[in-house]
Amino acid sequence: MKFEKNLELLRKRKGLSQEDLAHAIGVSRQTIYSWEAGVNYPNILMLKKIARILDVSTDDLLHGYDVNKLPKK
Repeated sequence: MKFEKNLELLRKRKGLSQEDLAHAIGVSRQTIYSWEAGVNYPNILMLKKIARILDVSTDDLLHGYDVNKLPKK
């Protein structure tokens, strides 16, 4: 699965809006949108923050994760 789709699915599975995730990691909602649209990508420090918030590893965030195995919010 592509990073941008994986990010969106994991964020939604966690019950977070783009605004919620943006606030949690210190970026704008537009930044989250651009990542999920595949326009831009986060740097490694942001990837670590995102993974921590979404309770997944950076590897799972980048390369895909079976979202059906995640506990629902």
